[in-house]
Amino acid sequence: MKKLLTLCLVLFCGIQTAHASILDIQDFTTEKGIRIWLVEDHTVPVLSLQFLFRGAGSINDPEDKQGLSQILSNTLDEGAGDLDAKTFQAQLTDQSISLRFFSSRDDFGGALKTLSKYQDHAFKLLHLALTAPRFEEDAIRRMRDANFARIRSSMTDPEWMTARLTNAVLFRDHPYAMNSGGTLSTLPRITADDLQDKVKTQLGRDRLIIAVAGNIAKGELSQKIDDVFGNLPDHSKVGEVSPAKFPAEEKPVQFEKDIPQTVIQIAMPGIPNSDPDYFAAEILNYTLGGAGFGSRLTEVVREQRGLTYGIYSNLSEMDYANLLTIGTSTRTENVGEVLSLVNQELSRMGSEPVSAKELADAKSYLVGSVPLDLTSTDRIAAMMISFQSFNLPTDYLDIREKGLKSATREDVLRVAKRLLGQNRKVTVMVGTVTDPSSVRLVEKLPDIE
Repeated sequence: MKKLLTLCLVLFCGIQTAHASILDIQDFTTEKGIRIWLVEDHTVPVLSLQFLFRGAGSINDPEDKQGLSQILSNTLDEGAGDLDAKTFQAQLTDQSISLRFFSSRDDFGGALKTLSKYQDHAFKLLHLALTAPRFEEDAIRRMRDANFARIRSSMTDPEWMTARLTNAVLFRDHPYAMNSGGTLSTLPRITADDLQDKVKTQLGRDRLIIAVAGNIAKGELSQKIDDVFGNLPDHSKVGEVSPAKFPAEEKPVQFEKDIPQTVIQIAMPGIPNSDPDYFAAEILNYTLGGAGFGSRLTEVVREQRGLTYGIYSNLSEMDYANLLTIGTSTRTENVGEVLSLVNQELSRMGSEPVSAKELADAKSYLVGSVPLDLTSTDRIAAMMISFQSFNLPTDYLDIREKGLKSATREDVLRVAKRLLGQNRKVTVMVGTVTDPSSVRLVEKLPDIE
């Protein structure tokens, strides 16, 4: 979720034709002070709820217990109250209730989807999971083993390895550098007491945001939300975290792996979506590499030179860092040429305006793409929780559309100069090393074992 901002950006880019007024977002607070965004839809007997405890994500995990938030998200639905794991899961299945929990670096949250006729039981199960989780040793062991398998499998995936190394290089001593999914040595240290402590201390109502879409009225929902969340702790105890400092540019950092293709990740400082230049930055990103086959990077690196199967750029935002990234892979002997071409396109992007056609194409896509993403209640709820997590207003879609439509070629060039002219570019690679003097070699990937 947040700030897994990939999801957020996909939603932002996919709902432009649906305005806040059309969605009719109701913003209200319950008697117990819980804020809710609601879109009523009585055409189908379905209800979707998403919630976040802001700031309660893996940034709070102790270094020697990395993966704590991940294991919590895996085990909250593994039995609660007087229901053991098998019975709890059976009741979800028998009534077609979807309940899941998730953790990002910044936040901890969950999602519930149910038929209206089962909503009372769905809310009861959610309440039990949050207030009386069992955390039985068998469930913890099974989820630990599942995460062990995931990590061991990922250790053979060059793209995952590149992402792991990129986080470590970019964030260094910041909590973002830790492995949010846990390591082979930290996962066994996580106990039921650790999980209970996180629930009791970090999942408080002061950090709770809720979004609901579907077949329920405001008055009824308000009471249900108070019943589910109302007796959670008033206050949360989460760590104080400072913004991550982007490192100075240096040689590319590489982990050597004997594979035919080298995976490349390039990162630069990004821009928060609260910044007035953010909409022009979206156009910049779309033109540079976000458009897929319509982007400059794809045209130059793939279509003209045939050096890669795919190359992309992306804007992402987290609470304490904003990034503009470029990702690709290429045969090892072509790495130098690919990096040179990327640098040329970055320089061109920051030295000359986008064409009138590029500007029009970007606006057309960013304003009008994927409206069907909001045809389901769970997607509407996900969109609203994304807005809330970034402190965006209920009419953000209108604001965004206006901002995109009014952006000029000069605006995009100004933002390109701002973002691409900082000489702060970090390049991380996994693959065979051809020239050790041109890279900083890393012998061991951090926070895995």
